[in-house]
Amino acid sequence: MGKSYREELVGVFGCPIDENPTVVVAEAAFKDLGIPYRYLTILVKPEDLENAMKALPALNMKGIHLTIPHKVEVLKYLDHVAEDAAIMGAVNTVWVKDGELYGENTDGKGFIKSLQDENVEMKGKKVMMLGAGGAGRAIAVELANAGAETILIANRPGSGRGEELVKLVNEKTSANAKYICWDHTLDVPEDVDILVNVTNIGLYPNVDQKPDINYATVKPEMVVCDVIPNHPHTMFLKEAKKNGAKTIDGLGMLVNQAVISFKFWTGRDCNAKVMKEALAKEYGVELED
Repeated sequence: MGKSYREELVGVFGCPIDENPTVVVAEAAFKDLGIPYRYLTILVKPEDLENAMKALPALNMKGIHLTIPHKVEVLKYLDHVAEDAAIMGAVNTVWVKDGELYGENTDGKGFIKSLQDENVEMKGKKVMMLGAGGAGRAIAVELANAGAETILIANRPGSGRGEELVKLVNEKTSANAKYICWDHTLDVPEDVDILVNVTNIGLYPNVDQKPDINYATVKPEMVVCDVIPNHPHTMFLKEAKKNGAKTIDGLGMLVNQAVISFKFWTGRDCNAKVMKEALAKEYGVELED
């Protein structure tokens, strides 16, 4: 057999998508493994998602990531959905097997691994989450599964997503969830152990934005996390750090969820350190030891 010029295709569907940095992580991993894979960053409008998903088997793609706004809507186009992803009601990773589409959610798992990497204990803790979108649903469920006792979910009124997520956590997990109407500048209760921003506030190019909370109520004893990877040193984390809180940026979550996703697509274990170093280099930031 002669030389093959074909590459296995994976990627991400989203809208907007131009600033999604996962391609940097992916290409570093594929180069490190020496495998012929190509990661495509693809703009898919909401009205085109069904056709885009149907195209995966036709194009012989190995799989796809889903990001804003497709993580919930994509469920209706899948043949199989993992049990935990079905509970969350959101999927961020799809792989193709024998022409059928399988869905899983690695967001929450990647987030939990980023906390574990920093030796953050979740069992019995009180968590406050800002936001209740697709990533928030995954993170809330995984935090509950990791032993978090109380989860406060703050979300803007009107969409019903915050109330819906509270109901999901209370009915499907052993954690106690409560809804906070986020229509004003929020104080962080002093007994909160972990504060997490799961909104897109601070996402590039709006890097000067930060969630509307009273940062004076962030205490040094708290662990403050952001899921935004670009730029990882968000205004949210900078303000929390000023108050002495331990901060965890979005690089770890992005890399850890990608490691899990790539295993579905390639059957191989990727080097998380190589991937995180590539992303840090992309943003010109120093990795903390």
